[in-house]
Amino acid sequence: MNIRAAEEESAQEIHIPADIDWEMLDKSKFFFLGAALFSGVSATLYPVVLVKTRQQVAQAQLSGIRTAFSIVKHEGFRALYRGFGTSLMGTIPARALYMAALEVTKSNVGSATVNFGIPEPTASAIANAVAGLSAAMAAQLVWTPVDVVSQRLMVQGTHPSCSSPCRYVNGIDAFRKIVKTDGPKGLYRGFGISILTYAPSNAVWWASYSVAQRLVWGGIACYIRKKDDESNDNGNIISSSNNNNTIRPDSRTVMAVQGVSAAMAGGVSALITMPLDTIKTRLQVLDGEENGSRGPTIGQTVRNLIKEGGWLACYRGLGPRWASMSMSATTMITTYEFLKRLSAKNQESLL
Repeated sequence: MNIRAAEEESAQEIHIPADIDWEMLDKSKFFFLGAALFSGVSATLYPVVLVKTRQQVAQAQLSGIRTAFSIVKHEGFRALYRGFGTSLMGTIPARALYMAALEVTKSNVGSATVNFGIPEPTASAIANAVAGLSAAMAAQLVWTPVDVVSQRLMVQGTHPSCSSPCRYVNGIDAFRKIVKTDGPKGLYRGFGISILTYAPSNAVWWASYSVAQRLVWGGIACYIRKKDDESNDNGNIISSSNNNNTIRPDSRTVMAVQGVSAAMAGGVSALITMPLDTIKTRLQVLDGEENGSRGPTIGQTVRNLIKEGGWLACYRGLGPRWASMSMSATTMITTYEFLKRLSAKNQESLL
């Protein structure tokens, strides 16, 4: 794939390794290695997600750092991983479904948009957005029940007004009690708002990631062009390959650009979808005394949030979520691109 520098007058191109589509992957290796790699990522980021969830259901506003220290002080370090086993068991099939839907959609939509004569940069952004949207919707079929159970476990130990009155021994116990109290639909509490949160969030993230990559590569090309101009003034030529003005970055540079672009996209997505995520978490965790076992409605949840802290209450946990999404996005995309290269059928074609 060739990405031209942002300034049209620049004659240089950046050549980076070709993207790997669905047909180029060894599927069994892709899913097996993906489960192992992303389990590690989930374990690393889980404490941040737990702190964010505690903040969202709390009636008093506390910073993420103070919340984390309070959890460790009163409940021990292990409390930061409460519900992790349940989350991990659900994340593996959900992630597999997500990756399959993402790659299949991206490949098909990308080909279709190019065939319609849409410019490649625009076609890439559209394909990424549609792929992110469809992947999120497919994965929520698994992720929503996992979220409901794991988040109930996460908030145990908090003040009674901030959590469910039920006490759970483990994920299986939580699953049984939720089904007994609310029926199977209790596992899908907040499913609609989850779709409204994660589908746009993923569409925004993948589209932003595509655009951010081009901006970063464009900036690098402009920087190198200026260096070349300075070098040419001194009678030297640097950074061109075989005198054809083509720049071939190494794998570390490619990974760094992907990481920076992912962090930028994660921050944008977190800011846009934060209120929906707060409402979703409240719907899934709180039992809603106003409505009994049916749980609170979206309207009641919004009114309660505004009553507690105004509209800014919808942004509780923004710091941890911003950090979590940026770190998760950076780790996820570098891991994901690495996974795709490990899983490619023909390694020589990637050069």
